[in-house]
Amino acid sequence: MTAQSFAPDSGRIKARFDALKKEGRSGLVTFITAGDPNYDTGLEILKGLPKAGADLIEIGMPFTDPMADGPAIQAAGLRALAGGQTLARTLDMVGEFRADNQDTPVILMGYYNPIYSYGVERFLKEARDAGVDGLIVVDLPPEEDAELCIPSAKAGVNFIRLTTPTTVGERLPVVLNEYTSGFVYYVSILGITGTKSATDAQINEAMSRLRAHTDLPIAVGFGIKTPDHAKAVADVADAAVVGSAIVDKIKENLDENGQATPGLVDAVLSYVSDLAQGVRG
Repeated sequence: MTAQSFAPDSGRIKARFDALKKEGRSGLVTFITAGDPNYDTGLEILKGLPKAGADLIEIGMPFTDPMADGPAIQAAGLRALAGGQTLARTLDMVGEFRADNQDTPVILMGYYNPIYSYGVERFLKEARDAGVDGLIVVDLPPEEDAELCIPSAKAGVNFIRLTTPTTVGERLPVVLNEYTSGFVYYVSILGITGTKSATDAQINEAMSRLRAHTDLPIAVGFGIKTPDHAKAVADVADAAVVGSAIVDKIKENLDENGQATPGLVDAVLSYVSDLAQGVRG
């Protein structure tokens, strides 16, 4: 299969990064878990993210064994699953979001098991139809992901690969091959989400290394918690990704029974607005 036989994607991710470049700034990628703390509240947050300043939106597909995620996102996934969230309902959320927003890129992030169980071809078709622009699958190394990355390319769904501080040398061209599209997600730490943070020097070194191997935009995530930190990352990358800190804001606004309080959505979107202002400098 050659690059020329790939189906065209939605164009939303490229259009957004082109627009950011024209504006002379980096972007903010916000992560939420689908259905956290429940479907309706999660959908209200999702719909409010673009106006709050999210340039791209990453949606976690709840899974019982999220090996790359720290306690915050693990708990979010369990809250969502307890509320009845499924992969089909996650695609429904994207479809409802697209009814009001045709411009903001949406990327689904998760693990292969639920997609495999759902059926790769069915999942990709329904994801594309719902308005999904890209896919991040954490637990498939590039040496083992042909059964998903090739169908994704055929379906026109961007296959966004992860790189880490240990993705170096001869392995970089393997990770950043012709099937990597949309953008590159740089995991800036060794470990799980929401824990430690990388230093500015470490991120700068990684950006230089990655830019020597790809012309795709590079988004940096894991460990970003404050507007100032988001700005520091945005100063050297094409986008800063914030996940666990947003999920923590949802948790902070649950009542003693784990239910959403009346101010939850506003509190989350206000925090995202602060992050966006940080990224915009």
